Parts: sequence; C-alpha cells; structure tokens
Amino acid sequence: MSVIPGFTDHTARVNGVTIAYSSGGDGPPLVLLHGFPQTRAMWAHIAPGMARTHRVICPDLRGYGASSKPPDVADYSFRQMARDICALMDQLGHARFALAGHDRGGRVAHRLALDAPHRLTRLCVMDIVPTHTLLSDLKLAVARAYYHWFFLAQPAPFPETLIGHDPDAYFQSCLLGWGGARLEDFDAGQLAAYRAAWRDPDTIRGMCNDYRAALDHDVTDDARDLNQRVACPFLVLYGADGAMARQYDVAATWEPKALDARAQAIPGGHFFPDTAPKATLAALSAFFD
Repeated sequence: MSVIPGFTDHTARVNGVTIAYSSGGDGPPLVLLHGFPQTRAMWAHIAPGMARTHRVICPDLRGYGASSKPPDVADYSFRQMARDICALMDQLGHARFALAGHDRGGRVAHRLALDAPHRLTRLCVMDIVPTHTLLSDLKLAVARAYYHWFFLAQPAPFPETLIGHDPDAYFQSCLLGWGGARLEDFDAGQLAAYRAAWRDPDTIRGMCNDYRAALDHDVTDDARDLNQRVACPFLVLYGADGAMARQYDVAATWEPKALDARAQAIPGGHFFPDTAPKATLAALSAFFD
C-alpha cells in the first residue's frame, strides 16, 4: 500500500543516488517536496486532490525517508537536491513541470528555480523566507525559534548522538514548535511514517547533514545569486500563526526575489500542510489549476 492513497511507490537511480517517490494522477506534471523532519507522506491528504488535474510526483529528498543518505555534507546542498529533482523528471520524461515545496523542500524548489528556470512552469514555496535573508540578518527571536538550524549543523556525531537517545521526543518537539500545533493535529498514519523514518540513524545523520550544508554551502550559493529572480509565476504560502509570520513580512522578503510573486496566509503554524490540508489543497489548486 502506498504511503499516499491511490498513488504507486517507485525508486529511481538519478544523480548518483536513489530517490524514492510516489506518483499518481494524469495531466500536467507537478512535483511536491516535503520538509524537515518529514517524508513524502506529508502529502497524503493533498496529493490525491491535486492528482485530479495533474500527474503528481512526490519524492523523498535525499537524506530523508526511503531515499539515499550519502556520506558527505556537500552531498546535501540544495543545489544537489535540486539536481535530483531535475534528473528524476528527465527520467520520467517531463522537460517542464510545476513545483511546490514546504520547508526544506521549499528551499530546494527555490534553488531549482534559480539554477534551471527553463524547467519550471509555476512555483510555490511554503512557510520560508529566503535562506540568505534568514542567515545574513539573523534576528534574536528567529535564532531562538529556529535554534535547530545551528544545533543540527554542529559537527558529527554530537547532534546525532543526542537525538538518537530519543528520536521521537526530539522530532516531535519540532513538529509542535514554530506555530504551536498539538500532536493530535497530525494524522496518525503520517506520524507513523515520520517516526519510522526518523528512528533510522542514517536518516538522523542525513537530516543533520542537510542543515550542515545550509551553513557550509547554501548560504554562499545564495549570496552569489542575490540579484537573480524567479521567472515563472510564484506563490508563497505561509502559516498565519507561524514563527516566520511573527518575525517577518513574509511576502516582502520574496518581492525582490521574483518577477511575479503573490502570497497567502494559511490557518495554523509552520506545519499547516499537515494540520490544515484542506485549506492548503484549496490554495494549491487555485494556483496550479
């Protein structure tokens, strides 16, 4: 049984790694990218709705879920993850596609839009401000709320060891932060999929390397592209009660980064795709359809 109802599960060998993904539906191709500390299971209540009008592909990012967990920090840059998605879509026969990503998936999506603008028809990022904006002008309240960026980026095996003593306690504390959700707000099946993934020591290492790469590689890549703009129609969704909305004018952070940007708040905190899937689906459908 697929992790996403009505979809089929697959793996593809692309860009030197194995990417696990689920796909379903017919129509123009649409890729949905999950964030931290989740897997493609986060789309379980959204992807089937989008599949009524699209061919939907939901990968696990490298380091997450059932995808490869390569050894080096450099393997986890958003640039490498974006290359995974382009290579996967090449293998599936899609020269151009629409793309949406939440959290880390949103950052991968933004990097893909900068590196391969000819590939995208439309782009949506969810509950992020630009990586360079967050790290180059770090606010005290953001550092407090998003401490995990700097904890996870510490040299191995320090964070892996601490998290490994009780992965559920640590990662559930992340799910319950950044906007004040309750554990019962998350679908039980999706939670089970997340727990199965993050209890794997290799996944813990992969997620830490993702955050190490943000400090070691991604902020430098973004600094080189500060004046580059997303060329395709661009939607920013954000949690109305999330940490980003409390600390930033989220829409304003993206205005210099895109030629055609619009923004919309969704009820809830950072994890609104899990806790408000109907509202998220409605916003995505209105944009991508």
